[in-house]
Amino acid sequence: MLRVLTRSGLAGILMLAALPAALAAEATGVVVEQLMQTSQSWDGSAYQRYPDGPPELTVLRITIPPKTALPWHTHPMPNAAYVVSGELLVEKQDGGATRQLVAGDVLPEMVGSVHRGVTGDKGVVLIVFYAGTKGMKLAE
Repeated sequence: MLRVLTRSGLAGILMLAALPAALAAEATGVVVEQLMQTSQSWDGSAYQRYPDGPPELTVLRITIPPKTALPWHTHPMPNAAYVVSGELLVEKQDGGATRQLVAGDVLPEMVGSVHRGVTGDKGVVLIVFYAGTKGMKLAE
């Protein structure tokens, strides 16, 4: 059954999102689980600021096949990846820090540091959220 939200129904959901998680769950049975809240990337580097300019949010679903090494790259803006399925090893080029990710993990990505992702025998599906500005490249 397809359920269409009316304007008042949508307003109710938006108001619910503004409530603290415990209150929202108590009031409606909705379960809110915080997956990540951080002011630093996975290697401990603090995020300095968001890019200047009109904000533009981008959400990508990225599927990486097994036994694939992505090119070394950087991101100019804060972003976070959610692992839907599979496994991914992320590597920082400078210093060699690594982090192994599996389904359900969330990774606060690096800004301005060269890194890459590498899959093993399993591929990976990611949902990646970027907080940049209009026209900004997501990676370089």
